[in-house]
Amino acid sequence: MKLTDLDNPVRASWLADQSFRLDPGPYISDSYAARMFLKRVPRTEPLGEVTEGIFNAGRFKRHYTTDPGHGVPFLSSADIFQADLSSLAMITKKSFQAMPNLALKPGWTLITCSGMTAGRVTYARLDMDGYACSQDVLRVVPDVEKIPAGYLYTFLASPFGVSMIKGGIYGTSVKHIEPSHIVDLPVPRIDSQIEQQIDVLIQEAMLLRSRFQAGITDATNDLLKSAGLSELIDFNWHNEPRDLDFSVSGLTSTSLRALNYSPRAQRLIDALRSVPHRTLGEVCGGGYLGSGTRFKRIDSDSRYGVKLVGQRQGFWLRPEGRWINPNHSPLGIFAADESVLIAAQGTLGDSEVFCRAIYVTGEWLKNAYTQHFLRVVSGAVDFPGAYLFAFLRSEAAFRVMRSMSVGGKQQDLHVGLRAQIPVPECTLADRERIAGTVRQAYRWRDEADLKEDRALALLDEAIREAAR
Repeated sequence: MKLTDLDNPVRASWLADQSFRLDPGPYISDSYAARMFLKRVPRTEPLGEVTEGIFNAGRFKRHYTTDPGHGVPFLSSADIFQADLSSLAMITKKSFQAMPNLALKPGWTLITCSGMTAGRVTYARLDMDGYACSQDVLRVVPDVEKIPAGYLYTFLASPFGVSMIKGGIYGTSVKHIEPSHIVDLPVPRIDSQIEQQIDVLIQEAMLLRSRFQAGITDATNDLLKSAGLSELIDFNWHNEPRDLDFSVSGLTSTSLRALNYSPRAQRLIDALRSVPHRTLGEVCGGGYLGSGTRFKRIDSDSRYGVKLVGQRQGFWLRPEGRWINPNHSPLGIFAADESVLIAAQGTLGDSEVFCRAIYVTGEWLKNAYTQHFLRVVSGAVDFPGAYLFAFLRSEAAFRVMRSMSVGGKQQDLHVGLRAQIPVPECTLADRERIAGTVRQAYRWRDEADLKEDRALALLDEAIREAAR
């Protein structure tokens, strides 16, 4: 049951504004309540007056490519929330140049404007500079002479901003938001020093997230180079000869599926086996290599529960899972420190997360994780989970795991084959250095999240103080 906010109670003026309707619907609307609350702030400005523009790129024909020399990374309305941007699809430079509005610039606020997730808010990071972005994303370009970019983003991403943005959604099966629906959103103007303080926090978070991206990429490249596999750093699966007209001898009952004997994948496996290595099963001996626990979800309030992160949300910058009661769930819902979780159920599209890896440490240890993740926990003290992650996030490891899938529409990883994945060993000093790079990257990520949370808390406090 939804109740009105006691800090923002229904007032007599609201009744008049709604033609004295007595049904509760309009008065517990988050959008309406937010607008009424912001009327109590001494100074607000329409969104359109503090921006240089609010627009989407417009519809266009997408020509995709797999050649980095002829392509531009392309962000869909889901990709803008991804933590790791290293595996994006690409559109041709010709397609990109034909639509100048596709390009992003750091600091813009991005709002999804089509589909069931319309109204989600994030910002263009430093790593997104010059990337192409879908027409399903609204760009809000701040006028930095009038308002700090980080402050504007923080307001639009706050409960006040998101509520009003979603209040403009229209459509039935496919939801939409147009620029004209949000151009008049009231943006509260508070003390300029506080606005600048919020902006600084967001700018610092943006820089830390850029360092995070560079850190995990450097760790993977360092691992492959140290292992003597430099040719796999820029490995492009689609440049390899297609798997046509091949034969396999010596088959066993392990698998009769042609995909599991892909020549392209076998060449990768042979390359990994050509250097000193251990199998994934050996590394996880004494640790764990298996799926999570199946369990019944009992929903809970966020004050008392834990956030349940699924395969899709696990790859987001800030996951938005449901909250469940941990007291009615098995212990296996949590992940051990330095666990690698692999999306182990899904389909084989290149944009799907199936066989992609995430790393759990720091603040993410508080989350619960669904059984659909393959838990990879090292059992060897000299083989850190951070080092394992640096390998398992590589394109080579991703393609090897994809070749080990079983199932029909929904794929899974073959229990026997996944344990045979060769993991380059490198030297102990290499492993510690690479693991250290990953750990530092994730400390930067946690610090960035903390700074963004501080910015949101500072904004909320300042707005409520101004509205008194």
